Amino acid sequence: MNLPSFLWLWKIAAWSMGFSLFAYLLLVVTGSWMFAARSAKQPRPQWLRPVHLILGTGMATLVILLMGIGIVGTLGYYGNLGHSAHLPAGLAVVALVLISVGSGLQISPKRPWARPLHISTNLVLFAGFATVLLTGWSIVQKYLPKV
Repeated sequence: MNLPSFLWLWKIAAWSMGFSLFAYLLLVVTGSWMFAARSAKQPRPQWLRPVHLILGTGMATLVILLMGIGIVGTLGYYGNLGHSAHLPAGLAVVALVLISVGSGLQISPKRPWARPLHISTNLVLFAGFATVLLTGWSIVQKYLPKV
C-alpha cells in the first residue's frame, strides 16, 4: 500500500495522543482537587465534577479513536497485527481507560470500592501511557518518510 496515503491517519493519531495526554493531565489536576476537598471536608466548586466527567469522556473517546487508527493503519500497511509491543501496550491502555470510566461512574457512598479502584487504575494508567509513548515512537519512525 502507498505510505503517503496513510500520512493523514498518522497525523490524526499524533494529535489524538497529544490531546489524550493533555486530558489525562487535566484529569489528574481536577481529580486531585476533588480528592483534596474531600479529604479536608470542604465543599468543592459545583463545576468541578462535570468538568472532570467531560474530560474523562473526551480522553476515553480519543483513546478508542487511537485504537481504531492503530488497527486500521497497521492492517493497511502490514496486512496483519502484532508487529511490536505497541499492540499489547495499547490494548492495556484501552482496558485501563474503560475500567477507569466504569469505576468512576460508580463512585458513591453506596459503593465504597469504586473510588480506590478508580484512583489506582489511573495511577497504573500513567505507566500504560508511558509504555505506549515509548513503543509508539519506534512505530512512528517506521512510517515517517526518510528525509
